[in-house]
Amino acid sequence: MTTNICVVTSSRSDYGYLRPLLRTILAYPGLELDLLVTGSHLDGAFGYTVDEIRSDGIPIGQEVPVDLDSDCASATARALSAIIGGVASRVENTRPHLLVAFGDRFEMLGAALASTICGVPVAHIGGGDVTEGALDDAYRHALTEVSHLHFPSTPESARRIIKVGVEPWRVQVVGELSLDNLTTTNWLSNDQLAVLLQLQPWVPPLIVTYHPVTLESDDACRQVDNLLAALSDVDLPLVITAANHDSGGRAINARLRKFAAARQQARFVESLGWRAYASLMRVASAMIGNSSSGIVEAPSFGLPVVNIGTRQKGRLRADNVRDVGYSVDDIRAGLAWALDPGCRARLVGVANPYGDGHAAARIVARLSVLPPQQVLLTKCYYDPSTL
Repeated sequence: MTTNICVVTSSRSDYGYLRPLLRTILAYPGLELDLLVTGSHLDGAFGYTVDEIRSDGIPIGQEVPVDLDSDCASATARALSAIIGGVASRVENTRPHLLVAFGDRFEMLGAALASTICGVPVAHIGGGDVTEGALDDAYRHALTEVSHLHFPSTPESARRIIKVGVEPWRVQVVGELSLDNLTTTNWLSNDQLAVLLQLQPWVPPLIVTYHPVTLESDDACRQVDNLLAALSDVDLPLVITAANHDSGGRAINARLRKFAAARQQARFVESLGWRAYASLMRVASAMIGNSSSGIVEAPSFGLPVVNIGTRQKGRLRADNVRDVGYSVDDIRAGLAWALDPGCRARLVGVANPYGDGHAAARIVARLSVLPPQQVLLTKCYYDPSTL
């Protein structure tokens, strides 16, 4: 009997994480992939990144378009409602054996709610983490409550999941999916990056990746203005990636674009795609911003990361990360540390706490031997005091 696995992807970032899992499912006997694409993948304002999926040759089963013309709170709530309705309609028709949701985005929560309502169990990848500065933290923990199987990246995250009453048999530590990519990516060379980014002659650039802090959205413009003030002193090429579509993202992007346009050796990009972005992390001078990529993937490259503010508060850190506040002086101090000539050399071989690059194989091995759906759907409260 073939087991149909519906996997949801809603943005360039989660697709980069999910790619190794999708390929492993496609290659695994007895499993059938039904990829459901939604969110910013289908929006030209965010680079229409569904084309990246197609160029990878991964078949798309279903698409659920969502109106993302605004990033205000009410627009996000309407988008969430549209995802619940759209995914429910498709899941009700296709009846997969399991729906897989990743991470901490509202789109994933909507898909998981729809699946549960339709009587289809949910597997959640990346639960149990903490990011206290982001509304995504609430989405992630809500996903834990809705889901029926859990694939956290670290033992600490697994303990958090069990502590809220999830039965231990439902929880398996697998590591971080994105690290699987590091063993299979065909890296772009410096010359290829220079041509792609139109940065010649090639000098290892500083990566700038800044997203809205959703619990501080009213302060987004001041925060990014301080970052840009600190960057004005940096005598390096800059590769500035677009913010996501959380509340405040459009205002941030407008400032980033304006800054990049006025600086000869700065490039603003809507989406680099995983291969180019990871290749850039591999050779960049440093990274600055508040992206999870600085916390999760960057340690594997020994890349110095200046993490600004509270968006990633609560996540495990490797020694490659320096946390700073929002002031211009704090950011400048972090840059001085990261761009010190000996910093990268000191980070060679730094340990990455997020796994060993074999998460997809562990997840698929579990998906291949699912218990009956009714067993998955019937959840019992587990008293964590018995641990």
